[in-house]
Amino acid sequence: MNTDFQGIVNQFNFEGNFLSAEPYGGGHINDTYIAKFAVNGSTRSYILQRINHHVFRDPVGLMSNIEAVTSHLRRKINSAGGDPERETLTLIPTVNGNSFIETDQGEYWRGYLFINNARTYESIENLDHVYHAAAAFGNFQRLLSDYPSADLIDTIPDFHNTKKRYLAFSESVEKDELNRGRFSKNEIEFVMQRVNDTSLLIEKLELGELPERITHNDTKFNNVLIDNETGTGVCVIDLDTVMPGLSLYDFGDAIRTLANPAAEDETDLSLVNFELQIFDLYTHGYLDAMGNELTSQEKDHLTFSAILMTLECGMRFLTDHLQGDKYFKIHREDHNLDRCRTQFKLVVDMETHFDEMQIIVEKYR
Repeated sequence: MNTDFQGIVNQFNFEGNFLSAEPYGGGHINDTYIAKFAVNGSTRSYILQRINHHVFRDPVGLMSNIEAVTSHLRRKINSAGGDPERETLTLIPTVNGNSFIETDQGEYWRGYLFINNARTYESIENLDHVYHAAAAFGNFQRLLSDYPSADLIDTIPDFHNTKKRYLAFSESVEKDELNRGRFSKNEIEFVMQRVNDTSLLIEKLELGELPERITHNDTKFNNVLIDNETGTGVCVIDLDTVMPGLSLYDFGDAIRTLANPAAEDETDLSLVNFELQIFDLYTHGYLDAMGNELTSQEKDHLTFSAILMTLECGMRFLTDHLQGDKYFKIHREDHNLDRCRTQFKLVVDMETHFDEMQIIVEKYR
């Protein structure tokens, strides 16, 4: 079905005359386009996005979250003398004053101001970028530290509830409907040996020993715009999963995705290695940005969070494999099992380097 871009952009307060909309970026969930407009003899760009409402079942609540968070960030950035149109995402209002439209076909669209002279990176090209990306995520959390987390909805309920993730895993092992368990006994045993780890952070949250915060929940390296000239982290993007959570989820998942040079589905596990230098740079940048905002308990569990988020991801891949690959798309036989093994190899590497990681945290805390 062809998209009526002209009809869509007409419903937003974009400036200028619409020229074109071309696919943009490498996201796997939403459909993202760069929309160009003619303005006084020059070209102005905006981001136009179709929200995947099959993944995000409550797009209205999701957009309410983004409106609230970006408005709060704008106030904080303004008060600090910064540039809110560059340092946070700016939603383009619709002609009716809303933050999104719903088409007759049941699609949800939104528009953002395009941030010039900055880009994202799929892989590390400059080690300084690691520090600055970490500082950007840390600053994002710090600026939102006084926003009441109860005011936001869970866009994906129990997303990092590792206790519930383990229950889903153990149920899939017990049912083993496809008889795949016999080929993944080692991986199943790997998780079961670490069952106590899966409930540790959740129980500390329930006991009030860890504070609930506004968290990003998708802290991949490519979700920070890096300034083309200074190399600093300009803006944290992709706010669809911003919701209440633990700071440790964001830190741990960032380490999981960044400190392993191999592909997520690498079958040669000798290539999967934990890079301590990346952990050092990221920890340094994150703690510099967070300052004294983190509690002692949060700092105590930074290293553990990296291990837990990696274990959780591997456990999710393994659960999906046992259930018949219903959640994660696969491109070959046993693809999710391969992904699981990659994560578990990384867990082992982190466990081996645990003491060294703790020393790094102590150095910067």
